[in-house]
Amino acid sequence: MSLAPRLDLRQSQSLVMTPQLQQAIKLLALSNLEIETFIAEELEKNPLLDATRSDDERGDIDTPEPTDPVVERDGPADSSELIAAGDATGEAALDVDLTAETFHHDSPSDSVGGLDGGLGMSGTGAGGAEDGADFDSFSAPDLNLADHLTAQIGAVIDGADLFIAQHLIDQIDECGYLTASLLDIATRLGVPLARVEAVLAVIQTLDPTGVGARDLAECLALQAKEADRYDPCMAALIANLDLLARGELGRLKRICGVDDEDMADMIRELRSYDPKPGCRYGGDPMQAVTPDIFVAQRGTGWAVELNSATLPRVLVNRAYYAEVSTGPQDKSSKAWLSDMLASANWLVKALDQRQRTIIKVAGEIVKQQEAFFRHGVSHLKPLTLRQIADAIEMHESTVSRVTSNKYLSCARGLFELKYFFTSAIQSSEGGDAVSAEAVKSAIRALIQAEDPKKILSDDTLVELLNAKGFDIARRTVAKYRESMGIGSSVQRRRQKALQGA
Repeated sequence: MSLAPRLDLRQSQSLVMTPQLQQAIKLLALSNLEIETFIAEELEKNPLLDATRSDDERGDIDTPEPTDPVVERDGPADSSELIAAGDATGEAALDVDLTAETFHHDSPSDSVGGLDGGLGMSGTGAGGAEDGADFDSFSAPDLNLADHLTAQIGAVIDGADLFIAQHLIDQIDECGYLTASLLDIATRLGVPLARVEAVLAVIQTLDPTGVGARDLAECLALQAKEADRYDPCMAALIANLDLLARGELGRLKRICGVDDEDMADMIRELRSYDPKPGCRYGGDPMQAVTPDIFVAQRGTGWAVELNSATLPRVLVNRAYYAEVSTGPQDKSSKAWLSDMLASANWLVKALDQRQRTIIKVAGEIVKQQEAFFRHGVSHLKPLTLRQIADAIEMHESTVSRVTSNKYLSCARGLFELKYFFTSAIQSSEGGDAVSAEAVKSAIRALIQAEDPKKILSDDTLVELLNAKGFDIARRTVAKYRESMGIGSSVQRRRQKALQGA
C-alpha cells in the first residue's frame, strides 16, 4: 500500500437543497395567515416586491377583467381540472408588468364572486387593500380578576391589612382559588396567622361570590351563605361532595337527614353555583379559526378555492426595476439589485406553486370524500396521505405539509384538513371498510339515544355496532368513547341519576 501523496479525480451525484428550495418547502406548511406575515416581512426587505392594490388605488394601471366561469360538472371534478380555471401553461407571466400581464386564475374567486363557505367571506383579494375597521380594537381591555379585586379591597381595608390583602390577591389563580398556604404567607410577611385569615375573610366577601376559596367545598359554601341557604343539611352535603360525585344519594340522605324531595332541592341549588367564579374576568379573548380553503357545491359538482381574503397577491415591480437599473450604479449596487430581482421572482413563483399545490390536494380530498360533503360524517371514508399523493403524483411528505395547519370551510362546518385522513375499520359484512370517525359518530349517537334506565355497556355497544356492520372490538369501543370524553356505563348511570334527582 502506497503512502505517497497523489491526486484523484472523482465524479459523483448528490442532491443539494438550496436555501430557496428549503424556504419553498417550508411555505407549504404555513397557513394563509402565516403566509401573510411572511409576505409582509419580505415586502419590507425587498423594494422590488409589490402587493396588488385595490382598484381605486391603481390609478391608470388597468388590468384585464377575468372571464373564466365556474364550471359545473355532473360529478366530482378531477383534481387537475379543479385548478385549470386559467392559463397555467408556464411561469413566465408571473413577474411581468401589470400593463401586459395575463393574470393566472387559480380558482373561481379570481373571476367571479368568491365562495363564502357559509361564513360570509368574500373572495376579493386582500393584498394591499385597506382592511375594514377593526371595531374590537376600540373596546376597552377586559378587566382581569386581580384588578377587579384590588379595586374593591381598597374601599374596605387600608394600612398593613391592605398590603396583606394585595399579597393574597396575587396568590389567587384565574379560577378564583387561593393557591398558597396561609401559614406560608404569614411566615413570609412576618404577621400572625390569625391576621392573614381575617384579611382572607374580607376578600371572600368581595365580588364574585366564592372568590378566595381554598377548595371547591369552601367556594360552594361561600355561595350558599350568600344565598342564605347554608343550613346544617347543606353544610353536610357540601362536606361530602365525594359521595355526591359517586352518586351515593342514599348515603347522603342519611348523613344530611333529609328525604328525596329535600335532597333533590339541595342538588339543584348546588348546580346553580359557579365552581370557578374567577373565570368571569380576564382571560385571553377567543380567537376564531380562519379557513384557508372554501368548498361549495356548484350544480352537481364542487368548487374549491383558497381564501383570498387572507392571501395577499405579490408581484414584481418591473417598472421600478427598470427605472433604478438605468441609473448610475456601482458594481455592488448592480449585484444587490440583481439579487433582489431574483429573490422577488422566486417568491412570486413559490407562492404561485404553493397555491396550485394546495388547490390540487384539497381538490383530491373533495373527490375522495365526496360522500362526506353530501351526506355527513357517517359517510366519511378511510383515507391516507399516500392515497392522495399517488392520485396527484406527488410525494407523501408534500401532502403532509400541505395538510398541516390548514382548515377547510364547507356547508357542514369548519374542518382541519387532517380530519379527512382516518384509519379504517373493517365491515362485519365483508363490505368496504369504514372510517374511524364514522364509528365514533355511531357510538356517540347510540349513547345519546340510550334510555336513562338502561345504560348501554361497552359489550352492548359492540353488539349494536356489529348489527350496523362495524366489525369492532370492545377495547376499541372503550378507546373511542374515552377519546370523545364520554364516561363509562357506571359513570353515565350515576350522572343520569343525579340529573333526575
